[in-house]
Amino acid sequence: MKVFKVGDFLRMQNPTPGTTYRQDTLTGEIGAKELGGLFGIMVAGAQGEYHYHNQRESLLFIISGAATELVDGVEHPITAGDILFIRPGEKHTIVNRTDQDLRFLEFFTHPPVAADKIAVT
Repeated sequence: MKVFKVGDFLRMQNPTPGTTYRQDTLTGEIGAKELGGLFGIMVAGAQGEYHYHNQRESLLFIISGAATELVDGVEHPITAGDILFIRPGEKHTIVNRTDQDLRFLEFFTHPPVAADKIAVT
C-alpha cells in the first residue's frame, strides 16, 4: 500500500522556483502496474501545452490554488477541492492566470504520457 499525504505536497517547496514542477509519484518502482501518477506545481502565470491522449484517462485532484482548465476550447474554472476527469480524445490544458501557484495530484491509466500525448497546434 502507498499512502499519499496531501499535507506533504502542500508544504513542499518548489525545487524549481519560478517554473512549473512535476514529480512522478505513482510508478512501477512502488508496484503500480496499470496506473501512473504525479504531483504538479503550476506557477502563477504559467500555461501547459494544449494536447490530448488517444487512450489515457486522467483524474486531477486540485489541492491548492485556482486556475482554468481548457477542455475542447471551453474554459472551466477550477479550485482547491475539485476533481477533474479527462477522457481520451479531450483536448485540454491548465492555464494559471492567478498570482498563486496551483498544486495538484494526477493519476492516469497507462500508456505513459510520452507514448500517448498529442500536441494540438
